[in-house]
Amino acid sequence: MTKSAQRKPGKPAKKYSQAARLHDVIRILEARYGATVDELAEECGVTRRTVYRDLDAIRDAGYPLISEPEVDGRVLYSFMTGFTRLPPITFSLEELMTLYLCRGQLGFLQGTPFQDDLDAIFGRIHSSLPPRSVAHLERIAETAAPKFQGQRDYAVKKELLKELRRALLYQYQIDLSYTPARRDTETYRFDPYTLLFYGGALYLGGYAHNRKALRLFLVDRIEQLTVLDDRFEIPEDFSAGDLTGSAFGLIDEEQFMIKVRFGPEIGHLIRERTWHPSQEMVEEGDGSLVLTFEASGEKEILAWLYSYLPYVQVLEPKDLKEKFLENLQKAMQGQSPL
Repeated sequence: MTKSAQRKPGKPAKKYSQAARLHDVIRILEARYGATVDELAEECGVTRRTVYRDLDAIRDAGYPLISEPEVDGRVLYSFMTGFTRLPPITFSLEELMTLYLCRGQLGFLQGTPFQDDLDAIFGRIHSSLPPRSVAHLERIAETAAPKFQGQRDYAVKKELLKELRRALLYQYQIDLSYTPARRDTETYRFDPYTLLFYGGALYLGGYAHNRKALRLFLVDRIEQLTVLDDRFEIPEDFSAGDLTGSAFGLIDEEQFMIKVRFGPEIGHLIRERTWHPSQEMVEEGDGSLVLTFEASGEKEILAWLYSYLPYVQVLEPKDLKEKFLENLQKAMQGQSPL
């Protein structure tokens, strides 16, 4: 389990978000001839004013929402007769190309319910396009696919991910059992806020009630998951960055200043990217590049530095420099650096 910043903890909520509430309003209107504002307010547990805002949002989204006055003075809201699904969405050829490019980067979702959803979406797209256009777009997606670098198998987590998807979509609290590396299984009452994709892996982020703080869990290590009936509200000021803080990757620990020199052989590769928001770069006369930034996550930083051997030199801090050299020596002696 990775640890997140403590400065902006999440909180349990008394109501659920507008996205989940709109789903319930739409479901109610689809299942009945109509419903009044008072009925919707009571069933969703919100005020009449909130219901009016939700109805406006549904109408703005393209739903054929109509209102009809009844004899008793009530106003019934309903969908036009014959409406059974979402309004159609059209894409330009350029937008379709972008979708296919994105799909090519999501091979790590293989075996998950998210992959099933993607297959269904692109199946509908295929049915509406000429075969020649489909073949061309598929070639683009194959070209965009990342090279194989060790892929995780989420097929064994498929049913768990289906339940997690439901909890994320409708903002239900969950109970989960999590087994950290080299530690015993722990249980959590958890508000699932979001999924993060990092390093070809899925991470669940949200608020852990028994820790009273934000937490990140590697999905591979979630042993069991139960979706509860209680709903929660994601704080309005929450962002995914709250889960990782200043981390170089995902592990948010105490920050420290890093200063590294990259040789002229790879200086241009380092210069072409932004590695951290706080970074500063200084190019030296021989083409070497000195990179300085303040971050956390020692293990992830070391793994990144080792990928540039032998053209990298740790300058500061002293502790990181010593750990960098110590691990190299252990590797040469056939020992585990962990």
